[in-house]
Amino acid sequence: MTSIPVVASRKFKLQKIMDVQMTSTDDRETWGKKVDFLLSVIGFAVDLANVWRFPYLCYKNGGGAFLVPYCLMLVIGGIPLFYMELALGQFNRKGAITCWGRLCPLFKGIGYAVVLIAFYVDFYYNVIIAWALRFFFASFTDMLPWTTCDNPWNTPLCRPFDFPTQNITEFNRTDMVKTIPGADNNRFASAAAEYFNRAILELHQSKGLHDLGAIKWDMALCLLAVYVICYFSLWKGISTSGKVVWFTALFPYAVLLILLVRGITLPGSAQGIKYYLSPNFSAIGSAEVWVDAATQVFFSLGPGFGVLLAYASYNKYHNNVYKDAILTSVINCATSFIAGFVIFSVLGYMAHAAGRPIQEVATEGPGLVFIVYPAAIATMPGSIFWALIFFMMLLTLGLDSSFGGSEAIITALSDEFPRIGRHREIFVACLFSLYFLVGLASCSQGGFYFFHLLDRYAAGYSMLVAVFFEAIAVSWIYGTQRFCDDIKDMIGFAPGLYWRFCWKFAAPVFLLFIIVYGLLGYEPLSYEDYVYPAWANVLGWTIAGSSVIMIPAVAIIKIIMTPGSFVKRIKILTTPWRDTQMGTQANGVVQSESNQHRLATPETPVQSPVEV
Repeated sequence: MTSIPVVASRKFKLQKIMDVQMTSTDDRETWGKKVDFLLSVIGFAVDLANVWRFPYLCYKNGGGAFLVPYCLMLVIGGIPLFYMELALGQFNRKGAITCWGRLCPLFKGIGYAVVLIAFYVDFYYNVIIAWALRFFFASFTDMLPWTTCDNPWNTPLCRPFDFPTQNITEFNRTDMVKTIPGADNNRFASAAAEYFNRAILELHQSKGLHDLGAIKWDMALCLLAVYVICYFSLWKGISTSGKVVWFTALFPYAVLLILLVRGITLPGSAQGIKYYLSPNFSAIGSAEVWVDAATQVFFSLGPGFGVLLAYASYNKYHNNVYKDAILTSVINCATSFIAGFVIFSVLGYMAHAAGRPIQEVATEGPGLVFIVYPAAIATMPGSIFWALIFFMMLLTLGLDSSFGGSEAIITALSDEFPRIGRHREIFVACLFSLYFLVGLASCSQGGFYFFHLLDRYAAGYSMLVAVFFEAIAVSWIYGTQRFCDDIKDMIGFAPGLYWRFCWKFAAPVFLLFIIVYGLLGYEPLSYEDYVYPAWANVLGWTIAGSSVIMIPAVAIIKIIMTPGSFVKRIKILTTPWRDTQMGTQANGVVQSESNQHRLATPETPVQSPVEV
């Protein structure tokens, strides 16, 4: 009989076997070029929020002083979590569900949770892209339709942008609506506000979420066009999407540069930029400023959707993921900062032209890009050209972010259920058909109320909770040292003390800080004067909870289905998949590395956890 080698020798050989399995690319598609991956990640991370949210937050929270909490939150929380997801995806070379099942079977529910979050977001996110497409088509005209007040959708209270405003004392920034003293509280609305609210949304035809009204078929067709673009960009996988992002990721930068040059040449632009950057260091003493900084960093970089993990899973095993994480995250944040100059140069121009303080013009969200900025464009020479490139920029900013969310779902389900991967074209068609049918609710006359509900609840608290458990699972169960060893095996050097500290302590505290503060400051949902009914908030929390509940639900199911005592089950379910494979390949003769887990004992054999 052949003698049994020493344990150390066998472990070494088994580790070599696992290295071969990890580095094999025979059955895993990889990016055609490194730049395809980089553009895909940048395109996903740089989205509409970089344009409509960061500049306003910077202005609102102390101007240039806001960069202090923003950069600190970026360094201790944002970039480490961004790096963590990219490294997990590249090492495991699987989508979110399978990856978390291999990393820590007890927390496989994290994979299901992030897929469900991405699923909910896609129900409404593409509606924003459809709005941009509708504006883009409407710009092919002799005069932009939101310039004047003599259109069928306008009311007697409509006023063009250059309407005298010296006596205005109240200004609703989201809708650019003005209240005139002594005029029986009649509300004068800008032409741009009426175009968006009455022509595009037809929100005046609905009383609330309970009264969605008729479907607007012009918007439905735009939404259909968006899904057709998405389908033919994703149906063949990264081989097609990796080429499309060369346009969708790079075009916005060309437009931002053009708009920046145009913006800084407008009268009043310097005043707008001054308001954007003027530091007020007393503001950073407020807890709300730090929460805004942390929230913006987190949602801008985008961990928690499973997108970074999915994209990185198509990298070559020895790709320098550390360099990629630093490069793409810095580009994303720099884009937000530059977008502030583009936005506030134009807001300064608007304030100058209307004779109003810039505080009455500055806003965030859809109102900025679909009301305020279009109103400014309408007053510029060559307004049609500016409108076309601006809305094309919004279209491309949204598309590659949508690509990422959809690819996260497709990759995760294809890896977990190989039959789906073998029929990818059919599955993607079915997925987008479902998205379109649900999205029709947002294309109705009251669809904005449905959109606003999903925007508030689909990916807010739930995504924060999911990523919190990601950080705990990686650092405290899988083990920071083991994770660093994995990274060293891929790129040749291990992360330093800074990264270990952030993953194990700073990032979880960072996430817990946002979650707790957000819950303490929670207020029932409303939109302007409309207060959502109690059942709508219950529905919203149900949507949010349905994804988070997957984490404990899958854990409980796995504990029930795994044989043995409770302690033994926990040992098995906290043992990484690769360690169980080592034990299997040793034919039971040599204990696997997982037996040295803090919960394991030498007598406990390692078993593969039951799949759920």
